[in-house]
Amino acid sequence: MKIAIVTDMLRIAYLPGEEGMREDEQKRKTVQDLQEVISKKYECIDLVFAENITSKLVKENVDLVFNLCNGIIGDTKLAQFPAFLEYEGIPYTGSSILGHTLAYNKVVACNLFKSAGIATPKFIAVYDINDLDNHEIQFPVLVKPCDEGSSRGIHEDSLIFDMESLKNKVAEELILYNPPIMVCEYIEGREFSIGILGNGKQIEALPILEVDFENLPSEMAGFYSFEVKSYYKDKTVYKCPAPLEDEVRIKIEGTAKKAFNTLMLRDYARVDIRLKDNVPYVLEVNSLPGLQKGRSAITRMAAACELGYEGLVLRIIEIAVKRYEESIRRVAAAESFKVADSRAY
Repeated sequence: MKIAIVTDMLRIAYLPGEEGMREDEQKRKTVQDLQEVISKKYECIDLVFAENITSKLVKENVDLVFNLCNGIIGDTKLAQFPAFLEYEGIPYTGSSILGHTLAYNKVVACNLFKSAGIATPKFIAVYDINDLDNHEIQFPVLVKPCDEGSSRGIHEDSLIFDMESLKNKVAEELILYNPPIMVCEYIEGREFSIGILGNGKQIEALPILEVDFENLPSEMAGFYSFEVKSYYKDKTVYKCPAPLEDEVRIKIEGTAKKAFNTLMLRDYARVDIRLKDNVPYVLEVNSLPGLQKGRSAITRMAAACELGYEGLVLRIIEIAVKRYEESIRRVAAAESFKVADSRAY
């Protein structure tokens, strides 16, 4: 089987500054890590999602795309490459157009969580700075973009304690990111990430990762900001498996699995949760979590069990291949039924 790892063009031109630069660097290192693993078992190449991607995939006779494309611009950029692949009929790893779209838009995702009975922070969606005058704000609040990942747009100054600072921060983010900007209830509590593998009812949770901020400098707010991820990983304590009583662990795993299926995700994802009064609050779900070895959360979870990094990568491929094989069988069965039904008449 021939697998193509496909990632985006450089995003630095569209997201200037350190956020875009670090995203591009993470992609580059992740491609290297994946190639090292995949090439041990399969023929493996890496490509960039650009105008000539169709001819390259056809020319290389690719059987499966390992999708790493976050997209560059647009309201549903995470779904752009899956949409292209489905149009071309090319199998790929990870979630579908629908799953990525639902997860990537955090306003939609949080509304779906509420409908499904999943605890999630209260929020207001702000399209214009004047929208804030129509709401009674209970401080502190956390300000974040509705459609970014890897803590982009979530900085130390995103935790807000007064209206003047809130208006300044929202105005800044409305310039940098797609509207709406989310103003969210701040959940004080322990923070966890849960990796989910599989599809439908056949899903499993990886060991729960706790992110402990106690060793951060006292002037820092104590949440997973861009600054913490970028400059203070050595001060951040990652506990995996997280020290939890069985009852709480089962509750967190159940909430993560329910969130995964509520958003109709596939193959793998990461669910971020805060625990307050033993209630797991889903902060967000990353439908295309980072896979950089030793740094991305889901790879830390895999390292904490028998799976390991290599096992995680190969398991994602196996899950995707199985999903496509089952889809082919369903189509064949439906065609057989149609033929049998037509003969009956």
